[in-house]
Amino acid sequence: MTVFILVPGVFTGAHVWAETAARLAGAGAEAHPVALTGPGAAGGGAGSRVDLETHVVDVVATIDAVDPAAGQEIVLVGHDYGVHPALGAADLRAERVARIVCVDAVLPQDGVPALAAVPDRELRARLADGAAGEPGAVPAPASPAEWQRWGSTEGITDAALARLTARAVPQPPGTLLQPLRLTGAAAAVPTTGVLCTGNGAGIELVQKLVDFGDPALAALVDPRVTFFELATGHWPMLSRPAELAEVLLRAAAGEGHRLTPADAARHPAQRPFLLEVPELPRERSENVDLYVPDAPGPRPAVVFVHGGPLPAGARPTPRDWPVLVGYARYAAAQGVVGVTLDHRLHDVADYERAAADVAAAVERVRADPRVAADRVALWFFSGGGLLMADWLRTPPAWLRCLAACYPVLAPLPNWGLPGRRFRPADAVAHAGTPPVVLVRAGRETPEIAATVEEFLTAAGPHGVDGEIVDVPHGRHGFETADVTEESREAVRRAMRSVLARLTS
Repeated sequence: MTVFILVPGVFTGAHVWAETAARLAGAGAEAHPVALTGPGAAGGGAGSRVDLETHVVDVVATIDAVDPAAGQEIVLVGHDYGVHPALGAADLRAERVARIVCVDAVLPQDGVPALAAVPDRELRARLADGAAGEPGAVPAPASPAEWQRWGSTEGITDAALARLTARAVPQPPGTLLQPLRLTGAAAAVPTTGVLCTGNGAGIELVQKLVDFGDPALAALVDPRVTFFELATGHWPMLSRPAELAEVLLRAAAGEGHRLTPADAARHPAQRPFLLEVPELPRERSENVDLYVPDAPGPRPAVVFVHGGPLPAGARPTPRDWPVLVGYARYAAAQGVVGVTLDHRLHDVADYERAAADVAAAVERVRADPRVAADRVALWFFSGGGLLMADWLRTPPAWLRCLAACYPVLAPLPNWGLPGRRFRPADAVAHAGTPPVVLVRAGRETPEIAATVEEFLTAAGPHGVDGEIVDVPHGRHGFETADVTEESREAVRRAMRSVLARLTS
Protein backbone atom coordinates (compact mmCIF):
# COMPACT_ATOMS: atom_id res chain seq x y z
CA MET A 1 0.00 0.00 0.00
CA THR A 2 1.10 3.56 -0.72
CA VAL A 3 1.01 6.17 2.04
CA PHE A 4 0.67 9.76 0.85
CA ILE A 5 1.84 12.43 3.26
CA LEU A 6 0.32 15.71 2.07
CA VAL A 7 2.00 18.97 3.13
CA PRO A 8 0.04 22.21 2.62
CA GLY A 9 1.30 25.57 1.40
CA VAL A 10 1.20 29.08 2.85
CA PHE A 11 -1.80 30.24 4.90
CA THR A 12 -3.56 26.90 4.53
CA GLY A 13 -3.76 23.75 6.58
CA ALA A 14 -4.52 20.06 6.38
CA HIS A 15 -8.10 20.92 5.44
CA VAL A 16 -7.17 21.87 1.85
CA TRP A 17 -6.30 18.23 1.16
CA ALA A 18 -9.61 16.82 2.39
CA GLU A 19 -11.17 15.93 -0.95
CA THR A 20 -7.95 14.74 -2.55
CA ALA A 21 -7.19 12.61 0.51
CA ALA A 22 -10.66 11.07 0.32
CA ARG A 23 -10.10 10.20 -3.34
CA LEU A 24 -6.76 8.58 -2.53
CA ALA A 25 -8.32 6.57 0.28
CA GLY A 26 -11.08 5.49 -2.07
CA ALA A 27 -8.43 4.12 -4.41
CA GLY A 28 -6.98 1.98 -1.63
CA ALA A 29 -4.14 4.21 -0.47
CA GLU A 30 -3.54 5.91 2.85
CA ALA A 31 -3.50 9.69 2.96
CA HIS A 32 -2.23 11.80 5.85
CA PRO A 33 -2.60 15.57 5.48
CA VAL A 34 -0.07 17.27 7.76
CA ALA A 35 -1.20 19.90 10.25
CA LEU A 36 1.81 22.20 10.33
CA THR A 37 2.54 24.05 13.57
CA GLY A 38 0.95 27.49 13.53
CA PRO A 39 2.30 30.86 14.65
CA GLY A 40 2.95 31.31 18.36
CA ALA A 41 2.78 27.58 19.14
CA ALA A 42 4.98 26.18 21.88
CA GLY A 43 8.00 24.14 20.91
CA GLY A 44 8.76 26.12 17.79
CA GLY A 45 12.54 26.38 17.89
CA ALA A 46 13.57 29.22 20.23
CA GLY A 47 10.73 29.54 22.71
CA SER A 48 7.54 30.10 20.79
CA ARG A 49 9.22 30.85 17.45
CA VAL A 50 7.95 28.77 14.53
CA ASP A 51 10.29 28.43 11.58
CA LEU A 52 11.03 26.07 8.69
CA GLU A 53 12.77 23.59 10.99
CA THR A 54 9.58 23.41 13.06
CA HIS A 55 7.65 22.32 10.00
CA VAL A 56 10.35 19.87 8.96
CA VAL A 57 9.94 18.25 12.39
CA ASP A 58 6.15 18.12 11.82
CA VAL A 59 6.63 16.19 8.58
CA VAL A 60 9.29 13.90 10.05
CA ALA A 61 6.90 13.03 12.87
CA THR A 62 4.25 12.04 10.30
CA ILE A 63 6.77 9.83 8.51
CA ASP A 64 7.83 8.21 11.76
CA ALA A 65 4.22 7.44 12.60
CA VAL A 66 4.04 5.10 9.61
CA ASP A 67 4.98 1.59 10.73
CA PRO A 68 8.14 0.66 8.80
CA ALA A 69 7.39 -3.03 9.34
CA ALA A 70 4.23 -2.77 7.27
CA GLY A 71 6.20 -2.42 4.04
CA GLN A 72 4.28 0.65 2.92
CA GLU A 73 5.77 3.06 0.40
CA ILE A 74 5.72 6.67 1.51
CA VAL A 75 5.15 9.39 -1.06
CA LEU A 76 5.80 12.90 0.25
CA VAL A 77 3.65 15.52 -1.48
CA GLY A 78 4.40 19.21 -1.01
CA HIS A 79 2.31 22.02 -2.41
CA ASP A 80 3.71 25.53 -2.79
CA TYR A 81 5.67 26.34 0.39
CA GLY A 82 4.95 22.80 1.61
CA VAL A 83 7.63 21.36 -0.65
CA HIS A 84 10.28 22.98 1.59
CA PRO A 85 9.44 21.09 4.80
CA ALA A 86 8.66 18.01 2.68
CA LEU A 87 12.13 18.02 1.12
CA GLY A 88 13.75 18.84 4.46
CA ALA A 89 12.02 15.80 5.98
CA ALA A 90 12.94 13.60 3.02
CA ASP A 91 16.57 14.59 3.52
CA LEU A 92 16.38 13.30 7.11
CA ARG A 93 14.39 10.17 6.27
CA ALA A 94 15.54 9.40 2.74
CA GLU A 95 15.50 5.65 3.36
CA ARG A 96 11.77 5.84 4.21
CA VAL A 97 10.60 7.94 1.27
CA ALA A 98 9.84 6.34 -2.11
CA ARG A 99 9.06 9.54 -3.99
CA ILE A 100 8.76 13.31 -3.56
CA VAL A 101 5.98 15.08 -5.44
CA CYS A 102 6.12 18.86 -5.93
CA VAL A 103 2.67 20.25 -6.68
CA ASP A 104 3.10 23.49 -8.64
CA ALA A 105 6.36 24.18 -6.86
CA VAL A 106 10.02 24.22 -7.78
CA LEU A 107 12.22 21.73 -5.94
CA PRO A 108 14.15 23.98 -3.51
CA GLN A 109 17.91 24.04 -3.13
CA ASP A 110 20.16 23.87 -0.08
CA GLY A 111 20.62 27.22 1.61
CA VAL A 112 17.69 28.90 -0.16
CA PRO A 113 14.72 30.15 1.91
CA ALA A 114 11.14 29.63 0.84
CA LEU A 115 10.88 33.39 0.42
CA ALA A 116 12.77 33.05 -2.87
CA ALA A 117 9.79 31.17 -4.33
CA VAL A 118 7.20 33.83 -3.48
CA PRO A 119 5.95 34.92 -6.93
CA ASP A 120 5.02 38.51 -6.08
CA ARG A 121 8.34 40.39 -6.10
CA GLU A 122 7.07 43.46 -4.28
CA LEU A 123 5.70 41.24 -1.55
CA ARG A 124 8.96 39.29 -1.43
CA ALA A 125 10.98 42.48 -0.99
CA ARG A 126 8.69 43.72 1.78
CA LEU A 127 8.98 40.45 3.68
CA ALA A 128 12.75 40.44 3.29
CA ASP A 129 12.99 44.02 4.55
CA GLY A 130 11.08 43.07 7.67
CA ALA A 131 13.32 40.11 8.47
CA ALA A 132 15.86 42.12 10.45
CA GLY A 133 13.17 43.46 12.73
CA GLU A 134 11.66 40.04 13.53
CA PRO A 135 8.29 40.84 11.91
CA GLY A 136 5.07 39.36 13.14
CA ALA A 137 3.25 36.63 11.29
CA VAL A 138 2.64 37.31 7.61
CA PRO A 139 -1.07 38.18 7.31
CA ALA A 140 -3.18 35.75 5.33
CA PRO A 141 -5.13 37.03 2.32
CA ALA A 142 -8.12 38.94 3.69
CA SER A 143 -10.23 38.66 0.54
CA PRO A 144 -10.56 36.16 -2.31
CA ALA A 145 -8.85 38.58 -4.72
CA GLU A 146 -5.69 38.73 -2.58
CA TRP A 147 -4.90 35.05 -3.22
CA GLN A 148 -3.84 36.01 -6.76
CA ARG A 149 -0.65 37.48 -5.29
CA TRP A 150 0.33 33.95 -4.30
CA GLY A 151 -0.77 32.08 -7.42
CA SER A 152 -3.55 31.73 -9.97
CA THR A 153 -6.97 30.86 -8.52
CA GLU A 154 -8.19 29.55 -11.87
CA GLY A 155 -10.71 26.74 -11.46
CA ILE A 156 -11.62 27.38 -7.81
CA THR A 157 -15.31 28.08 -7.34
CA ASP A 158 -16.36 31.28 -5.61
CA ALA A 159 -17.69 29.24 -2.67
CA ALA A 160 -14.43 27.28 -2.30
CA LEU A 161 -12.37 30.46 -2.52
CA ALA A 162 -14.52 32.07 0.16
CA ARG A 163 -13.97 29.04 2.42
CA LEU A 164 -10.23 29.17 1.75
CA THR A 165 -10.19 32.81 2.80
CA ALA A 166 -12.29 32.20 5.91
CA ARG A 167 -9.99 29.39 7.08
CA ALA A 168 -6.69 31.05 6.16
CA VAL A 169 -4.15 31.50 8.94
CA PRO A 170 -1.12 33.82 9.22
CA GLN A 171 2.21 32.41 8.09
CA PRO A 172 5.06 32.41 10.64
CA PRO A 173 7.79 34.56 9.06
CA GLY A 174 10.56 32.14 10.06
CA THR A 175 9.05 29.52 7.75
CA LEU A 176 9.73 31.80 4.79
CA LEU A 177 12.97 33.39 5.92
CA GLN A 178 14.95 30.45 7.33
CA PRO A 179 17.16 28.81 4.67
CA LEU A 180 16.51 25.15 3.91
CA ARG A 181 19.41 22.97 5.01
CA LEU A 182 20.03 19.74 3.10
CA THR A 183 22.70 17.07 3.36
CA GLY A 184 22.08 15.78 -0.15
CA ALA A 185 20.51 12.50 0.97
CA ALA A 186 17.19 13.34 -0.68
CA ALA A 187 18.85 13.81 -4.08
CA ALA A 188 18.58 10.07 -4.69
CA VAL A 189 14.82 10.00 -4.06
CA PRO A 190 12.73 9.89 -7.28
CA THR A 191 10.82 13.10 -7.87
CA THR A 192 7.68 14.17 -9.72
CA GLY A 193 6.60 17.68 -10.65
CA VAL A 194 2.92 18.48 -11.11
CA LEU A 195 2.74 21.59 -13.27
CA CYS A 196 -0.47 23.64 -13.14
CA THR A 197 -0.64 25.27 -16.55
CA GLY A 198 -3.13 27.90 -15.38
CA ASN A 199 -0.37 29.24 -13.16
CA GLY A 200 2.01 29.73 -16.04
CA ALA A 201 4.14 26.69 -16.86
CA GLY A 202 3.63 23.44 -18.73
CA ILE A 203 5.85 20.55 -19.74
CA GLU A 204 6.54 21.91 -23.22
CA LEU A 205 7.72 25.23 -21.79
CA VAL A 206 10.03 23.48 -19.30
CA GLN A 207 11.48 21.34 -22.10
CA LYS A 208 12.23 24.48 -24.11
CA LEU A 209 14.10 25.94 -21.15
CA VAL A 210 16.10 22.73 -20.85
CA ASP A 211 16.92 22.90 -24.56
CA PHE A 212 18.50 26.31 -24.06
CA GLY A 213 21.17 24.51 -22.05
CA ASP A 214 20.67 26.14 -18.66
CA PRO A 215 22.89 24.05 -16.34
CA ALA A 216 20.55 24.79 -13.42
CA LEU A 217 17.92 22.63 -15.14
CA ALA A 218 20.17 19.69 -15.98
CA ALA A 219 18.84 17.62 -13.07
CA LEU A 220 15.35 17.67 -14.58
CA VAL A 221 16.35 15.20 -17.31
CA ASP A 222 17.26 12.51 -14.78
CA PRO A 223 15.11 9.44 -15.65
CA ARG A 224 13.94 9.34 -12.02
CA VAL A 225 12.25 12.71 -12.55
CA THR A 226 8.76 12.72 -14.07
CA PHE A 227 6.18 15.40 -14.83
CA PHE A 228 2.44 15.76 -15.09
CA GLU A 229 0.27 18.67 -16.16
CA LEU A 230 -3.05 19.83 -14.78
CA ALA A 231 -5.04 22.45 -16.67
CA THR A 232 -5.88 24.54 -13.64
CA GLY A 233 -4.49 27.19 -11.28
CA HIS A 234 -2.17 27.01 -8.30
CA TRP A 235 -4.50 25.14 -5.90
CA PRO A 236 -5.45 21.91 -7.76
CA MET A 237 -6.50 20.19 -4.52
CA LEU A 238 -9.41 22.67 -4.50
CA SER A 239 -10.04 23.10 -8.22
CA ARG A 240 -9.29 19.58 -9.53
CA PRO A 241 -9.12 17.22 -6.52
CA ALA A 242 -10.09 14.07 -8.44
CA GLU A 243 -7.58 14.72 -11.22
CA LEU A 244 -4.88 15.55 -8.69
CA ALA A 245 -5.53 12.29 -6.81
CA GLU A 246 -5.23 10.35 -10.06
CA VAL A 247 -1.94 12.09 -10.89
CA LEU A 248 -0.55 11.33 -7.42
CA LEU A 249 -1.42 7.65 -7.80
CA ARG A 250 0.24 7.53 -11.21
CA ALA A 251 3.29 9.36 -9.87
CA ALA A 252 3.61 6.82 -7.07
CA ALA A 253 3.61 4.10 -9.74
CA GLY A 254 6.56 5.77 -11.49
CA GLU A 255 4.53 7.11 -14.39
CA GLY A 256 4.77 10.55 -15.93
CA HIS A 257 6.46 12.43 -18.73
CA ARG A 258 10.25 12.45 -18.79
CA LEU A 259 12.17 15.34 -20.26
CA THR A 260 14.86 14.72 -22.83
CA PRO A 261 18.40 16.05 -22.40
CA ALA A 262 19.36 19.30 -24.08
CA ASP A 263 19.97 18.61 -27.74
CA ALA A 264 22.02 21.02 -29.83
CA ALA A 265 19.75 20.25 -32.78
CA ARG A 266 16.78 21.68 -30.87
CA HIS A 267 18.54 24.88 -29.79
CA PRO A 268 17.71 27.95 -31.90
CA ALA A 269 21.44 28.65 -32.16
CA GLN A 270 21.88 25.48 -34.19
CA ARG A 271 18.90 25.67 -36.55
CA PRO A 272 19.15 27.41 -39.92
CA PHE A 273 16.71 30.11 -40.97
CA LEU A 274 13.81 28.72 -42.98
CA LEU A 275 14.29 31.04 -45.97
CA GLU A 276 17.19 31.34 -48.37
CA VAL A 277 18.64 34.82 -47.79
CA PRO A 278 21.74 36.50 -49.21
CA GLU A 279 24.90 36.32 -47.14
CA LEU A 280 25.53 39.78 -45.79
CA PRO A 281 28.25 40.79 -43.33
CA ARG A 282 27.30 42.24 -39.99
CA GLU A 283 28.56 45.47 -38.53
CA ARG A 284 28.94 45.06 -34.77
CA SER A 285 28.90 47.89 -32.24
CA GLU A 286 28.56 47.11 -28.53
CA ASN A 287 25.43 44.92 -28.19
CA VAL A 288 24.03 45.80 -31.66
CA ASP A 289 24.60 44.23 -35.09
CA LEU A 290 23.57 46.00 -38.30
CA TYR A 291 22.93 44.39 -41.68
CA VAL A 292 22.96 47.26 -44.15
CA PRO A 293 21.57 46.85 -47.68
CA ASP A 294 23.55 47.91 -50.72
CA ALA A 295 21.24 50.80 -51.53
CA PRO A 296 21.25 54.58 -51.28
CA GLY A 297 20.56 55.77 -47.77
CA PRO A 298 19.36 56.60 -45.34
CA ARG A 299 17.15 53.49 -45.17
CA PRO A 300 14.32 52.45 -42.81
CA ALA A 301 15.27 49.92 -40.15
CA VAL A 302 13.71 46.88 -38.48
CA VAL A 303 15.07 46.07 -35.01
CA PHE A 304 14.59 42.41 -34.02
CA VAL A 305 14.26 41.93 -30.24
CA HIS A 306 14.84 38.43 -28.91
CA GLY A 307 12.83 36.77 -26.15
CA GLY A 308 13.69 35.18 -22.84
CA PRO A 309 14.44 34.89 -20.03
CA LEU A 310 17.64 33.19 -21.18
CA PRO A 311 20.62 31.98 -19.12
CA ALA A 312 23.20 34.74 -18.69
CA GLY A 313 26.04 32.47 -19.77
CA ALA A 314 24.37 31.00 -22.85
CA ARG A 315 26.58 31.04 -25.94
CA PRO A 316 26.16 32.01 -28.66
CA THR A 317 24.05 34.97 -27.63
CA PRO A 318 20.74 35.58 -29.45
CA ARG A 319 22.04 38.15 -31.97
CA ASP A 320 24.18 35.34 -33.41
CA TRP A 321 21.36 32.81 -33.64
CA PRO A 322 20.76 31.83 -37.28
CA VAL A 323 17.04 32.56 -36.96
CA LEU A 324 17.56 36.19 -35.91
CA VAL A 325 20.46 36.71 -38.30
CA GLY A 326 18.17 35.29 -40.98
CA TYR A 327 15.43 37.77 -40.21
CA ALA A 328 17.89 40.67 -40.28
CA ARG A 329 19.43 39.57 -43.58
CA TYR A 330 15.97 39.00 -45.04
CA ALA A 331 15.01 42.56 -44.09
CA ALA A 332 18.23 43.88 -45.67
CA ALA A 333 17.45 41.96 -48.86
CA GLN A 334 14.20 43.93 -48.99
CA GLY A 335 16.10 47.22 -48.85
CA VAL A 336 15.90 48.13 -45.16
CA VAL A 337 18.50 47.94 -42.40
CA GLY A 338 18.15 44.75 -40.36
CA VAL A 339 19.21 44.96 -36.72
CA THR A 340 19.82 42.30 -34.07
CA LEU A 341 20.81 42.99 -30.48
CA ASP A 342 21.46 41.36 -27.14
CA HIS A 343 19.61 42.50 -24.05
CA ARG A 344 19.92 41.29 -20.47
CA LEU A 345 16.65 39.45 -19.90
CA HIS A 346 18.07 36.58 -17.85
CA ASP A 347 15.31 36.37 -15.24
CA VAL A 348 11.72 37.59 -14.98
CA ALA A 349 13.03 40.26 -12.62
CA ASP A 350 15.13 41.69 -15.48
CA TYR A 351 12.40 43.24 -17.64
CA GLU A 352 13.20 46.81 -16.60
CA ARG A 353 16.87 46.28 -17.38
CA ALA A 354 16.07 44.62 -20.71
CA ALA A 355 13.70 47.46 -21.63
CA ALA A 356 16.47 49.98 -20.97
CA ASP A 357 18.89 47.92 -23.08
CA VAL A 358 16.46 47.87 -26.00
CA ALA A 359 15.68 51.58 -25.78
CA ALA A 360 19.39 52.47 -25.73
CA ALA A 361 20.12 50.15 -28.65
CA VAL A 362 17.32 51.67 -30.71
CA GLU A 363 18.71 55.16 -30.17
CA ARG A 364 22.15 54.01 -31.35
CA VAL A 365 20.55 52.56 -34.47
CA ARG A 366 18.62 55.77 -35.16
CA ALA A 367 21.81 57.79 -34.77
CA ASP A 368 23.52 55.87 -37.58
CA PRO A 369 23.58 58.09 -40.70
CA ARG A 370 22.59 55.15 -42.91
CA VAL A 371 19.32 54.76 -41.00
CA ALA A 372 16.22 56.87 -41.62
CA ALA A 373 15.69 57.88 -38.00
CA ASP A 374 12.01 58.65 -38.55
CA ARG A 375 11.17 55.23 -40.03
CA VAL A 376 11.88 52.40 -37.60
CA ALA A 377 9.95 49.23 -36.74
CA LEU A 378 10.45 46.98 -33.71
CA TRP A 379 9.89 43.22 -34.03
CA PHE A 380 9.65 41.17 -30.81
CA PHE A 381 9.85 37.44 -30.20
CA SER A 382 8.48 35.15 -27.46
CA GLY A 383 9.06 36.49 -23.92
CA GLY A 384 10.33 39.74 -25.42
CA GLY A 385 6.69 40.50 -26.22
CA LEU A 386 6.21 42.09 -22.80
CA LEU A 387 8.74 44.74 -23.83
CA MET A 388 6.22 45.98 -26.40
CA ALA A 389 4.20 47.61 -23.63
CA ASP A 390 6.34 50.74 -23.32
CA TRP A 391 6.22 51.34 -27.08
CA LEU A 392 2.45 50.81 -27.17
CA ARG A 393 1.82 53.13 -24.25
CA THR A 394 3.95 56.09 -25.42
CA PRO A 395 4.84 55.50 -29.08
CA PRO A 396 7.38 57.95 -30.52
CA ALA A 397 6.59 59.58 -33.85
CA TRP A 398 9.36 57.66 -35.62
CA LEU A 399 7.94 54.25 -34.65
CA ARG A 400 6.06 53.14 -37.75
CA CYS A 401 5.16 49.59 -36.75
CA LEU A 402 5.40 46.94 -34.04
CA ALA A 403 5.58 43.25 -34.87
CA ALA A 404 5.65 40.14 -32.71
CA CYS A 405 6.16 36.43 -33.37
CA TYR A 406 4.58 33.91 -30.96
CA PRO A 407 4.80 36.55 -28.22
CA VAL A 408 4.08 36.42 -24.52
CA LEU A 409 1.73 39.39 -24.15
CA ALA A 410 0.96 39.29 -20.44
CA PRO A 411 3.11 38.13 -17.52
CA LEU A 412 2.45 34.47 -16.73
CA PRO A 413 0.76 34.12 -13.34
CA ASN A 414 3.75 32.58 -11.58
CA TRP A 415 6.16 35.28 -12.80
CA GLY A 416 5.15 37.72 -10.08
CA LEU A 417 5.90 40.85 -12.10
CA PRO A 418 4.76 43.84 -10.04
CA GLY A 419 2.77 46.76 -11.37
CA ARG A 420 1.22 47.18 -14.79
CA ARG A 421 4.19 48.36 -16.85
CA PHE A 422 4.88 45.15 -18.77
CA ARG A 423 1.31 44.36 -19.74
CA PRO A 424 0.75 45.05 -23.47
CA ALA A 425 -2.98 44.40 -23.01
CA ASP A 426 -3.16 47.45 -20.73
CA ALA A 427 -0.92 49.59 -22.93
CA VAL A 428 -2.80 48.94 -26.17
CA ALA A 429 -5.72 51.05 -24.98
CA HIS A 430 -3.68 54.27 -25.18
CA ALA A 431 -4.20 56.74 -27.97
CA GLY A 432 -1.82 56.75 -30.90
CA THR A 433 -1.03 53.04 -30.85
CA PRO A 434 1.16 52.20 -33.86
CA PRO A 435 0.19 49.42 -36.27
CA VAL A 436 0.77 45.93 -34.90
CA VAL A 437 1.64 42.84 -36.96
CA LEU A 438 1.07 39.73 -34.86
CA VAL A 439 2.32 36.31 -35.98
CA ARG A 440 0.32 33.70 -34.10
CA ALA A 441 1.29 30.03 -33.76
CA GLY A 442 -1.71 27.73 -34.00
CA ARG A 443 -0.08 25.10 -31.80
CA GLU A 444 1.10 27.57 -29.19
CA THR A 445 1.40 26.39 -25.59
CA PRO A 446 -1.94 27.10 -23.84
CA GLU A 447 -0.44 29.35 -21.17
CA ILE A 448 1.12 31.66 -23.80
CA ALA A 449 -1.85 31.48 -26.17
CA ALA A 450 -4.05 32.81 -23.37
CA THR A 451 -1.92 35.97 -23.15
CA VAL A 452 -2.31 36.58 -26.88
CA GLU A 453 -6.08 36.28 -26.61
CA GLU A 454 -6.06 38.70 -23.68
CA PHE A 455 -4.18 41.22 -25.82
CA LEU A 456 -6.47 40.84 -28.82
CA THR A 457 -9.55 41.21 -26.63
CA ALA A 458 -8.13 44.43 -25.18
CA ALA A 459 -7.10 45.77 -28.60
CA GLY A 460 -10.45 45.07 -30.27
CA PRO A 461 -12.51 48.01 -28.97
CA HIS A 462 -9.74 50.48 -29.84
CA GLY A 463 -9.55 49.67 -33.52
CA VAL A 464 -5.80 49.11 -33.52
CA ASP A 465 -4.42 49.07 -37.04
CA GLY A 466 -2.57 45.91 -37.89
CA GLU A 467 -2.66 42.38 -39.16
CA ILE A 468 -2.75 38.89 -37.69
CA VAL A 469 -0.64 36.34 -39.53
CA ASP A 470 -1.70 32.85 -38.49
CA VAL A 471 0.49 29.78 -38.73
CA PRO A 472 -2.20 27.13 -38.05
CA HIS A 473 0.18 24.18 -37.74
CA GLY A 474 3.08 26.12 -36.27
CA ARG A 475 4.47 25.83 -32.78
CA HIS A 476 6.31 28.34 -30.62
CA GLY A 477 9.48 29.07 -32.60
CA PHE A 478 7.89 27.75 -35.78
CA GLU A 479 10.70 29.13 -37.97
CA THR A 480 12.95 26.34 -36.74
CA ALA A 481 10.51 23.89 -35.14
CA ASP A 482 8.23 23.62 -38.19
CA VAL A 483 10.06 24.35 -41.41
CA THR A 484 7.16 24.12 -43.83
CA GLU A 485 5.84 26.15 -46.73
CA GLU A 486 3.12 27.40 -44.36
CA SER A 487 5.82 28.74 -42.02
CA ARG A 488 7.83 30.26 -44.86
CA GLU A 489 4.79 32.06 -46.23
CA ALA A 490 3.94 33.38 -42.76
CA VAL A 491 7.40 34.97 -42.47
CA ARG A 492 7.13 36.44 -45.98
CA ARG A 493 3.67 37.83 -45.29
CA ALA A 494 4.68 39.32 -41.95
CA MET A 495 7.72 40.99 -43.49
CA ARG A 496 5.61 42.41 -46.34
CA SER A 497 3.15 43.78 -43.81
CA VAL A 498 5.86 45.44 -41.70
CA LEU A 499 7.65 46.91 -44.72
CA ALA A 500 4.40 48.29 -46.13
CA ARG A 501 3.90 50.32 -42.96
CA LEU A 502 7.56 51.18 -42.64
CA THR A 503 8.08 52.54 -46.15
CA SER A 504 4.73 54.21 -46.80
